Amino acid sequence: MLEINSKAPDFSLPDENGTIHKLSDYLGKKVVLYFYPKDNTSGCTMQALEFKRLFDDFNNANTIIIGISKDSIKSHLNFKTKYELPFIILSDPDLEAINAYNVYEEKSMYGRKYMGVVRSTFIIDEKGFIKDIKRKVNASKNAEDTLCLLNK
Repeated sequence: MLEINSKAPDFSLPDENGTIHKLSDYLGKKVVLYFYPKDNTSGCTMQALEFKRLFDDFNNANTIIIGISKDSIKSHLNFKTKYELPFIILSDPDLEAINAYNVYEEKSMYGRKYMGVVRSTFIIDEKGFIKDIKRKVNASKNAEDTLCLLNK
C-alpha cells in the first residue's frame, strides 16, 4: 500500500496523441496525479472541467496535472478536444499505473459488482515522493481541494 512520503511509482503511458509520458519526466515540478473512472461521464467531465478552470493556478504553483483512466487513446483524444482540456491525460488500458497506485477496486452499482477505478488524487513533490493521498474524492471539489493542499 502506498503511503505519504513513499516514492511514487513511475509509469510509462501514452497521451491522446500516443506520446509516451513517464512520471519521472516531471521531476523538479510538483505533480497532481488524478485517477478517474471514464471519459465523458458526468462526474469525470465535471472533475476535468474543474481542473481546467484552475489550470493557471496549478501552473503558477509549479504543478503539472496528469489525469489517468483506462480509456483508449482515441477516447482521450475525443474527451480532451471536446472540452479543450489544457492538461495531460493518459491512457492506461493495461492498468499499469492504476494497479501501481492501488486505485482499482471492486465497486457495486444497482446490486451488480464489478471492478473499476476509484476516483483518487495523489500530490507528488519535486523529488518524486507522495505528499498527499485522497481516495474516493468528490468530483466537483477535487481540483479546488487539491489546490488548497498545494498552497499550504
